[in-house]
Order: sequence, then C-alpha cells, then structure tokens
Amino acid sequence: MSLKDKATLQLRKFDVGDKFSHLPLAKASVLVPLMVRDERLCVLFTVRSMKLTRSPGEVCFPGGRREPEDTDEIATALREAKEEVGLCAEQAEVICRLVPAIDKTRSIVTPVVAFIEDSFQAHPNPEEVSDVFYVPLDYFIHPSKYKVHQVQMLGQGIPVHFFEYDDPERNTSYKIWGLTAHFTVFLALAIFGEKPTFEIQYDLDNLIASSENSFMELYNITKNKL
Repeated sequence: MSLKDKATLQLRKFDVGDKFSHLPLAKASVLVPLMVRDERLCVLFTVRSMKLTRSPGEVCFPGGRREPEDTDEIATALREAKEEVGLCAEQAEVICRLVPAIDKTRSIVTPVVAFIEDSFQAHPNPEEVSDVFYVPLDYFIHPSKYKVHQVQMLGQGIPVHFFEYDDPERNTSYKIWGLTAHFTVFLALAIFGEKPTFEIQYDLDNLIASSENSFMELYNITKNKL
C-alpha cells in the first residue's frame, strides 16, 4: 500500500463530516494540502501578504470565512485555495474534515484535508499570499526548533505550539504557530499515531474523543461569553 493510501485510510477514521456544522457561530474553513514529496508526506503552507491588514506575514493555510454561496466547509476551503494559490478543485482529493477550532474572532474554523497532485505548481495571488512552501509532516512530531507559549483566550490559559522550520530549498526560516500549528500537529498525530517530543493536550489512546471534548469545552466557554 502506498504512503498516500495508508494516510488516507488513517485520516478517514477522524472525519467529523458535518457533526459540528450546526453550531451557531460564524464559520470559516482552511484547506490543509498534503502531498508526497521524495517519499515523505509534506504539507503546503502559505505566507500571508504584507498588504493584508490582519496577520500580515504570518504562515497559514489557504482559507477564509464562509460565503453565502458555499454549500459546506469543503466548498469554502476549495474556493479559498483557488483564490489564494490557484488550486483547482479537480487537483485536490478531499479526504476528511477534522475537528474544528475557535479562532480569536470567535469563529469556528474547520480544517479540510486534501491530497493535491505532486505536480501542482502554486500561483499565489499577490494580494493575499507572498510565499508558498512545504514542510515534511513528521517535523510536527520530531521538530528541531519548538517552544510553547501560554495565550489567554476567553479567560483561559491555552498552550500554543510554536515551530520554526529552516527550509533547505529556500534557505529561509519560517515560524508556524497558532491555529495553523494546532491543525498540523493534530494531522500528524492522526496519521502517525506517535507520541511527539513535546507535550500535547490530547489523550493519544483516545485521540478522537479527547479532541472533540477539548473543542466542545472551548465552544461552550465561547457561547457563554457572547
């Protein structure tokens, strides 16, 4: 079985489908693009344009807020990926929706995982994206540069992963943190099932239940503060 097929089978165990779609908060989605490069699973990241008013220069996934024409979280993620990096829907094989998270605007953000063709050439929209790069997924299990920050959100102290990746192809260092790191760590845990070299908030023996419980706890705190 190929590396892609193994990862796909594993990820489908974690597909939440529309389980959280009914929750009455603003919705957003990101596309988490996976590909196999040099016989390793890799993740595509973007760097937000310095022209943007919100989080300029930060590493993220293609994504954004749900629009009225979007039928679901998948449609939002694919539309945003097309707008930001020129990824057509037919170039992406959507595998699953993972447990969402809540961002600082109190929106529910759903990560949509898709395998993209290894021949894909990104065409960044300069109004939104200044750079595109790839990181091996196993870096988020065994990072060489990692620290954790405690961030206050809704009166709660939340640990935030902070990775630094030195890209040998570009001779550039990228900082990956916040929700982007949160989603990538969970993706790595779901696929590899391996304890990372840093502390995580989940029970690896009950990853699905512990991740959903963690999300619902934060959702209930958010809802009660509205």
